[in-house]
Amino acid sequence: MENKQENPMEKAMTNPMEFFKAMGKRDQMDKVNRFRILNQTVKKGETLFTGSSLMEQFPINELAQDFDVKTIIYNRGIGGFTTDDMLKYMDEQIFGTEPSRIFINIGTNDIGMPTNTFEENLTHMLTNYREILTQIKERLPKAEVYMMAYYPVNENAAGEDASEYLKYMFINRTNENIHKANAEVEKLAKEFGYHYIDVNEGLCDETGRLKKEFTIEGIHMYANGYCVVLENMKKYL
Repeated sequence: MENKQENPMEKAMTNPMEFFKAMGKRDQMDKVNRFRILNQTVKKGETLFTGSSLMEQFPINELAQDFDVKTIIYNRGIGGFTTDDMLKYMDEQIFGTEPSRIFINIGTNDIGMPTNTFEENLTHMLTNYREILTQIKERLPKAEVYMMAYYPVNENAAGEDASEYLKYMFINRTNENIHKANAEVEKLAKEFGYHYIDVNEGLCDETGRLKKEFTIEGIHMYANGYCVVLENMKKYL
């Protein structure tokens, strides 16, 4: 009897979660391809912002006008990306712009993976992050690298309306674990002779959580949150 191969798209169309997962991956690959083409026209030797959604959603070129930032900044963040993904697309996310300064925020999707323990996630993330930095050191030896501290979160921001999916996202993505991850990223920065920068001052409420007025759902931020971050970053730009 002939075995019929399962069509990924057919599977996606019969399963809503698989459908949205497939669409999310397609969106990521669209961004990778756009960056590949866009990198052919950039001015080399400028400043790069790269990472996952926390960097992608940083409206740096709009805010830069209000903060009188004169530096040319290219944003190559891609939502949903992990360190595994970045390692696959280093040319599109980093090397294609040939930057002189790199601000990087990658790894929160790794440490927040709810299917493993935080310790397993952290070990995997640090192994990959080290490889990312090793490649940067080899291919861009003169670049200044700024490894950004992960932003705080607020698991209560969505209130009673929080979806089960969102609750799932906070299993490992806690402020306690983020603090531990930041300490390890700081050590990694010292190991490579790079800069570790904590630009989170002013983001937290009295409980140490990301202020509700800054966040969409407890993880990602509105522009007012990024204004605080950019004010703290100005001295590095």
